[in-house]
Amino acid sequence: MKVVVGLGNPGPEYDDTRHNVGWWAVDRLAHDWALGPFRREGATLIAEGPVGDTRVLLVKPTTYMNRSGEALASLGFPDDFDVSSDLLVLVDDAALEVGRLRLRPEGGAGGHNGLRSLEAALGVRAYARLRIGVGRPPEGADLTEWVLSPMPAEDEDHVLALLDEVRLAVETWLVDGVEAAMNRFNR
Repeated sequence: MKVVVGLGNPGPEYDDTRHNVGWWAVDRLAHDWALGPFRREGATLIAEGPVGDTRVLLVKPTTYMNRSGEALASLGFPDDFDVSSDLLVLVDDAALEVGRLRLRPEGGAGGHNGLRSLEAALGVRAYARLRIGVGRPPEGADLTEWVLSPMPAEDEDHVLALLDEVRLAVETWLVDGVEAAMNRFNR
């Protein structure tokens, strides 16, 4: 089993924000792979099913971003689940330009409260993450306000157009692993 987690915040007031692009991506994967509808399990929404020969669990924590790790940990995983090879987290990144992707096999939170929460709950930093660029805030702007504000239509169009590439990157990760996906999709 492979688990793909999209980070975001619950509630309609966050639907169109930069901080919810992880949810956008997981919603698109569920649609493209016909894995919906999502169902509630604990503090998450999940959709699951086969993607090729692999059983995939799509997860959207329904806690706020800074408690995403608690939601994921509450799911429980089989004994043979290896966080370093079986988990991929889709997350917004304000340090990347809009429309850029960066996949890493492990790393720090980089100031992202959702990743910080996952690291604390899982007790490891060695899990793959696919960072989706949402652009830097204007000079002097507050980062929190920036990521929690709706995207301008032009930026949203760039991110939505990127979701096909996100799907291909996730499919490459599923079949060939993180290194192959990095080589093909990091830009």
